[in-house]
Amino acid sequence: MIPKPWLEKSWPEYVPKHIDYPEKPLYWLLEQAAEKFANYTYIIFLDQFYTYAQINDWADRFAMVLKEAGLKKGEKVALYMPNTVFFPIAFFGILKAGGVVVNCNPLYTARELQYQFNDADARFAVTLDHPKFYPNVKQIQSNTKVEKVFYCNLKYALPKVKAILGSLLGKIPMVKDKDPEHIDFWKAIMNAEPLTTREEINPKEDLAMLLYTGGTTGVPKGAMLTHMNLVANVIQTEAILWPRPQPGKEGFLGVLPWFHSYGLTTCLLMAPYIGARVIAIPDPRAGNPPFTEVLELIHKYKPTLFNGVPTLYAALLNHPHLKKYDLSSINACVSGAAPLPVELKKQWEAASGSYLVEGYGLTETSPVATVNPMKYGGKPGSIGIPVPDTELAIFDIDDKEKVLPQGETGEIGIKGPQVMKGYWKKEEETKKVFNSMGFFLTGDVGHMDEEGFFFITDRKKDMIDASGYKIYPREVEEVLFEHPAVQLAAVVGVPDPKRGETVKAFIVLKPGKTATEEEIINFCKERLAPYKVPKLVEFRNELPQSAVGKVLRRVLKEEEEKKAKAAQ
Repeated sequence: MIPKPWLEKSWPEYVPKHIDYPEKPLYWLLEQAAEKFANYTYIIFLDQFYTYAQINDWADRFAMVLKEAGLKKGEKVALYMPNTVFFPIAFFGILKAGGVVVNCNPLYTARELQYQFNDADARFAVTLDHPKFYPNVKQIQSNTKVEKVFYCNLKYALPKVKAILGSLLGKIPMVKDKDPEHIDFWKAIMNAEPLTTREEINPKEDLAMLLYTGGTTGVPKGAMLTHMNLVANVIQTEAILWPRPQPGKEGFLGVLPWFHSYGLTTCLLMAPYIGARVIAIPDPRAGNPPFTEVLELIHKYKPTLFNGVPTLYAALLNHPHLKKYDLSSINACVSGAAPLPVELKKQWEAASGSYLVEGYGLTETSPVATVNPMKYGGKPGSIGIPVPDTELAIFDIDDKEKVLPQGETGEIGIKGPQVMKGYWKKEEETKKVFNSMGFFLTGDVGHMDEEGFFFITDRKKDMIDASGYKIYPREVEEVLFEHPAVQLAAVVGVPDPKRGETVKAFIVLKPGKTATEEEIINFCKERLAPYKVPKLVEFRNELPQSAVGKVLRRVLKEEEEKKAKAAQ
């Protein structure tokens, strides 16, 4: 019997313990919004407002374009662009036509994109008519199965006068040398009738998306997410929101990339379920200094819900002009994708006046699996309790069938309606991450306390082994974040001839602050056991991050391993 103490000891009274999920295709979220909230704003992009009725109509038209182009049920369509108004039109249009969306990281190079197109068997691609995106697709198309490419031009997202002037003055970024076979997305939509018929969808079995993830090992893998996985996770996540959302009154800060499961589910898909508006932000770092445009958009459009990552909250906190901007509209903030340092949580809450809670999930879980009860704030340092109809358990690291008692540390397993079917074309990889009880094994190490709150110690693969001592980077990073001069910190194990591995800290200092290696090490000595104290400290202007803002420890570790080999 799997213990579930959170149900008895920690469950918020406003959250249902069980939900009857409608067996609907994922595009139902938009279609029900177009009925109930037709004239409410869905997307705000480049100061233009787009309603649910408009986005739904254009998605129907793109579905017709795809059908006329020969798309069959279950075929894959790659979507390669940042957050723009075109994204939801293409996304829902693909689903309405019976296709499967393959979200592609906007930071991918042509080589990485080619791997993903081929692995997914993508037959169509939608991209942005922009020098950073379209050329990559054009370059690789002949090496893939992609037959038709659609490109979206930003001039169609501008007021007519601005679009005309921008085109004449050459101020709208676009690619001049296009393949004549490629199709203008907007023109195709405007010349199409809305698709009124639908492919028959089995929400529990049919795929809505292939979302690619590095997972715990190896090359990127496509997590097979069904329509039901994503619909259920939207409803699960909405159930834990506090204050309770009010249709027409909520606004999401769409700063997380929508190609990623976190930004997709908790923002772009959640909004139509509750009738909220979304401020589309293609580049969070835009502005001078960086992140200025994010603050300007918060000040201007008054979002109420902010889903972010620790590096984003840290960047905004340390923005030199933060106090100029009004953040008071924000009622709730959630942090995910990476551990939220307790000190950063305190600082953000003090500066913004809104609470910040940590949640947890993975691409393979659509992604939300746990969150701290938003009404009560939960426990600092904890990833919270499971969302409705979700089980978490701690398994022995060496025996995935053995459930460990409360308080003991092991690998976190997850079971619920939001858990993927498996990895695309990777049966062996799929078998490795599920046990006989149906739990998805996350690769994250943690424990559950007596009240059912879960705590992540670290990733299995990031654990440092120094002279036989097991050191979890997150514990050391928590201490580093307490230092008044530290803005960002990452800790990895680096090769050491005597200890096997030793602890190295990479640090970005706050603007105008100074610190020395000796100061940092002494600070840690006062707060950590000797074997956990960093032996090496390196100061950097920035740390490598994923597109969603997660600090990439593996990149730092690879750099150190290359240095060690070169020195031999």
